[in-house]
Amino acid sequence: MVGAPLTDALTSRSAAPVVEPASDGLAAPPESRLPGPGAFDPGRRGVRALAVVAVVVVLGAAGWAWQARPRSEPVTPLLSDAVSATPAGEPSAPGSGELVVAVAGKVRKPGLVRLPAGSRLADAVQAAGGALPGVDVALLNPARKVTDGELIVVGVTPPPVPGGAAGPAAGGVAPAGGPLNLNTATLAQLDALPGVGPVLAQRILTHRDQHGGFTSVGDLRQVDGIGDARYEQLKDLVTV
Repeated sequence: MVGAPLTDALTSRSAAPVVEPASDGLAAPPESRLPGPGAFDPGRRGVRALAVVAVVVVLGAAGWAWQARPRSEPVTPLLSDAVSATPAGEPSAPGSGELVVAVAGKVRKPGLVRLPAGSRLADAVQAAGGALPGVDVALLNPARKVTDGELIVVGVTPPPVPGGAAGPAAGGVAPAGGPLNLNTATLAQLDALPGVGPVLAQRILTHRDQHGGFTSVGDLRQVDGIGDARYEQLKDLVTV
């Protein structure tokens, strides 16, 4: 029969196994090749080791930065090169910034007082404890500068000068015999003038001897220790 072979052929074809393409033969996409989460797990020991390495690296970097920091070199004072101006064995002179002044009369603590250079009469009186109550130091010119070795008598009228010439009163009034002659006055007479004292009196005599006498009262300005204020205090009490 003709239909039998045709039927057998169709049957054999339908019975043949269907071959499916193998999935293993296809290339996997790139994403499938990456390791998934948890593919690299160093564990606790690995984490500790990494932490130790990180700490060592940080400490090493810090140490390097510390060593590379800029450093300032200390400057050594050249004390060894300093040479003393005072020869060996010679006593040093007293400090030029200090004055020694004697304060006497009506003060609380009469005696020697030490003052810085440039001090004034008011400073000397204050260093001696201040004037006693009722004593007026205005006539002594508290603003004038004092000199080293000066004697300041506060509130005391000088005693009469030997030879009949009376000393000036505490208020600076001229002696009864008239103004004191600078070219014939003695040390005691000059000392009795207000605000002079023995040290300044000796300077007046020294200036008189060195210059052959005073030609005018204004020459007193040339004496060391007599400034404008003291000159105004003395100019009416002396003559030439």
